[in-house]
Amino acid sequence: MLDNNQSLRTDTTMPLALRVGLGVWMSAVIIGTFLFVPPAQGFASPDAARMVIFHIPCAIVAVIAYIISAIYAIAFLSKGKIMSDEKSAIAAGLGFLFTALATVTGMIFAQAQWGKTWNWDPKQTSILMLIMVYAAYFTLRSCIPGQIARAKISAAYNILAGLIMPFLVIILPRMLPSLHPKSAHLSPEYQIALACAAIGYIVLFIWMFRLQVRIAEYIMAARRVRIG
Repeated sequence: MLDNNQSLRTDTTMPLALRVGLGVWMSAVIIGTFLFVPPAQGFASPDAARMVIFHIPCAIVAVIAYIISAIYAIAFLSKGKIMSDEKSAIAAGLGFLFTALATVTGMIFAQAQWGKTWNWDPKQTSILMLIMVYAAYFTLRSCIPGQIARAKISAAYNILAGLIMPFLVIILPRMLPSLHPKSAHLSPEYQIALACAAIGYIVLFIWMFRLQVRIAEYIMAARRVRIG
């Protein structure tokens, strides 16, 4: 048990230099966004359009997280390893977090551009539907007794959710008229800032995912020790 405690305290999921580097990277993105990125043309409020530099990467990471979650769900149904179910749930939870962040930043953007935080725009409606899909996933996990039964049913639902997700995020918003400007031009500075923010958010997601997996492994090991 002591070794497990020591292993948990020594966070090897990301070296200290990388963690410091991530903090510096994201700080540079934030500073650069407000000091060096010019107002975006084609928006009602060109200055407030900088919010997309934080909004879009959140949505990108959410999609990546949901895909990883579905992959681990498939892995669990294929091989039956309970840790795959844990990783699937962890990835889904982080996807849900970044979906919430994308929603909040999108509402701030909507308030600046269209005067209302919520307009029932197709993109807003589809992200709300996505939140409901994965909220149902977590509700389902909390309602099923028995670890194996919960993992099997949750994995099956998660795979279906993973198939629905691209339709809600990519296809549906493009099928309907939207308030989002289609002629907006993002300068090279915007594109660089977006790419840098996306890289930082993805690295942050990887760190959070590996850290939570480490905690889940520790908890499972502690349970086995108690049972043994």
